[in-house]
Amino acid sequence: MSFSYDTKNELCRLPVQKLCCARAEAYGILLFCNTFSATEVRIITENPHFAARLPKLFRRAFNLQFDRQPEQEEGKRIFQITDQKKLDHIINLLGFDPQQNLVLHINFGMVEETCDRAAFLRGAFLAGGSVTDPDKRYHLELATGHHSVSRETEALALDAGLSMKSAQRKGNSLLYLKQSDCIADF
Repeated sequence: MSFSYDTKNELCRLPVQKLCCARAEAYGILLFCNTFSATEVRIITENPHFAARLPKLFRRAFNLQFDRQPEQEEGKRIFQITDQKKLDHIINLLGFDPQQNLVLHINFGMVEETCDRAAFLRGAFLAGGSVTDPDKRYHLELATGHHSVSRETEALALDAGLSMKSAQRKGNSLLYLKQSDCIADF
């Protein structure tokens, strides 16, 4: 297994307790996952620990279940929500207006507390992050298809004392760290 895989497994061992932190973590996942729109949520993962965490997290954060959950098979696991009432509920709880076009950005009111910022960044990493083995080199990366989310996450990380760099690759906005102490802090 990769160092990134092991890191995500370790993060998945953290309990889902406070409602505010569960929502912040789920919010980070949604903004960095495969699809988050007014018509669909689709989260694809190969990590079985993350796959086991998702249903519990979404039940705690939004009091709902996924419309589609994967069977316990090897390879990619796809979680999906397409029920409009569930989508509207999520969008409303995150501070967006379900009646307007969903323009993805960070609602900073959801991540005011230190614990919520940490939970949001954990969710972003679980859904769209990777980290290299420090024995080889130092590199942590978050990828999202939403440029505004990337810029706002960079500001959020800076507020937490992490100065991330940004780049573009294959239509995705990337945030990355290359200093070992910053990666450890993250």
